[in-house]
Amino acid sequence: MQKLPWFERGRFPVFLAPMAGFTDNAFRTLAKEQGADVLISEFVHARALLHGDGFPWKTLQFSEAQRPFGVQLFGDDPASMAEAARQVADRLRPDFIDLNFGCPSPRVTGSCAGSALLRDLPRLGKITAAVVSAVGGKLPVTAKTRLGWDSQNIVVAQVRDIVQGCGVSALAIHGRTKAQGYTGTANWDIIGEIAQTSKIPVVANGSITSAADILSLKSAHPHIAGAMIGRAAIGYPWIFSEIKSALKGDPVHPPSLTLRWETILRYAELSLERLHGERPLRPLHSALAKLSTGMPASRALRTAFNRIGTMKELRELAQTHLVGAPANRHSTQPIVN
Repeated sequence: MQKLPWFERGRFPVFLAPMAGFTDNAFRTLAKEQGADVLISEFVHARALLHGDGFPWKTLQFSEAQRPFGVQLFGDDPASMAEAARQVADRLRPDFIDLNFGCPSPRVTGSCAGSALLRDLPRLGKITAAVVSAVGGKLPVTAKTRLGWDSQNIVVAQVRDIVQGCGVSALAIHGRTKAQGYTGTANWDIIGEIAQTSKIPVVANGSITSAADILSLKSAHPHIAGAMIGRAAIGYPWIFSEIKSALKGDPVHPPSLTLRWETILRYAELSLERLHGERPLRPLHSALAKLSTGMPASRALRTAFNRIGTMKELRELAQTHLVGAPANRHSTQPIVN
């Protein structure tokens, strides 16, 4: 088991959760610039990595500025998970490998991966042991899980014992069951109980939507070592700067309208840079709409995003919107669904 420096000296690191289709290279950069301490890639199937140098490898590319950075793998086979982890360690040299034992997507659970492993703990243990054996001398291994398959089968304590015994360095727990998906409220109390008796750092995930939530979490459950922000960061990466302010005891201020537009433009530029040049913005329309949530006239903005095709048009839209909403320039608020 390797110690992770971002937990040392009383630190309370805030992670950007891995989210397929959302936490791409550009968005991870925004989150880091806003204060996220630790980033994790979109999850990727181990077998997909072993089949060549195609798209799965591209999703794992990261910059030095994004460190500490982890690559999250999922799969059902210990041997392929171990080999994929070994190749990632050798080719990309991230700061850690993260194992996905919590994704509730039918596409993932249907292949006996993700949270399906919460119904097959022996296989979960074999996967963990194989990956730690493959890369443990090079990189730390962490894991992310849920409370259990459903409310009648809460197995997170057993999962903690298994991964801890295999040499995993930290465990992130989403405080819902697979059956819950993303409905209801995450159970921080169970996470806190697991953290209190763990030998490794435990990170809380689920129902954290604001800086105030972080303060409540830390106050109620002092043994929890960090927090992971998922859906609340989609469209609102500024949540990380607000959390960092709150943790330092400073006032929390929402971003100005000017800052929000600067961030939107930066996201578009970073995305186009990844696409190697001035390409049509159409693939970014959905992300741009999410980043504008809570801004004045956001519905009209979403319509406008669907009509623009270049960075020049996006910059012109920003100028027009800023001129048309001066009274709101310093009073934007996030909307978390």
